[in-house]
Amino acid sequence: MPRYTELAPGVRRLVAPNPSMMTGPGTNTYLFGKSSIAVLDPGPQIDAHMDRIQEMAGAPIRWIFVTHTHPDHSPGAAALAKETGAELLGWPAPDGDHQDRTFCPGRTLADGDKFETDEFEIEAIHTPGHASNHLCYRHAETNWVFTGDHVIDGSTVVIDPPDGNMKHYLQSLERVKALRPAALLPGHGELIDDPDRAIDWIIEHRLQREAKVLEALRANPKLTAGELVPHVYQDVSERLYGWAERSLLAHLLKLEEDGMASNADGRWRPIGDTTSPC
Repeated sequence: MPRYTELAPGVRRLVAPNPSMMTGPGTNTYLFGKSSIAVLDPGPQIDAHMDRIQEMAGAPIRWIFVTHTHPDHSPGAAALAKETGAELLGWPAPDGDHQDRTFCPGRTLADGDKFETDEFEIEAIHTPGHASNHLCYRHAETNWVFTGDHVIDGSTVVIDPPDGNMKHYLQSLERVKALRPAALLPGHGELIDDPDRAIDWIIEHRLQREAKVLEALRANPKLTAGELVPHVYQDVSERLYGWAERSLLAHLLKLEEDGMASNADGRWRPIGDTTSPC
């Protein structure tokens, strides 16, 4: 994947040098405009990446947008704003682990807020699920939706409760699909030029996983989320079981909300199960 790409007139992508199992080739930083620049997701605070963003901008950076405050997306925002004087836009970090407390937006964007300049228009779309403060951004001129970690290229994302919420995630996927975007620009990986296919695949995958969780519950009542992982994630390496447990818990909480499972002292059972609790 090229480190720097011009995707359309006035839309460029720069890949941060933070490749990993969780970030793929690295976090995508996007630049909008030519004479006055907006940056989306400056990524982790890596000095070389901050320098590269300013070099590639080629004009004053006036605004910095953030999709969410996970550590691979937003920590560079404060440093870049300090160097450029740019305004920070997005949502502040919620409570919980794995959140970037350095991101303090000067403007908190409401769902549906539109940001307009002489060169581009961006609409904020609240898409909770992967993170409660997650925003996607629709670029009006191209009808592209920049999805952060809501939809990524070729994979699914971890839904990590309590901030992550599987029910909200599925609802937010349907909402983005209903926008009929021409393409999805993810926070990791390449442009997705068939949004319906990509979103439908994620929804189907999540519902199939949910069905496996319910099947495992019926066969193995009174197990904890961690004890259920090997029954549900036979297709996943054991080294990923820790992350798998987080998404499995998100599925369990959705089943509980849907009235299909119950939890007592961390042990789960399907609703209607008649096994003795003793």
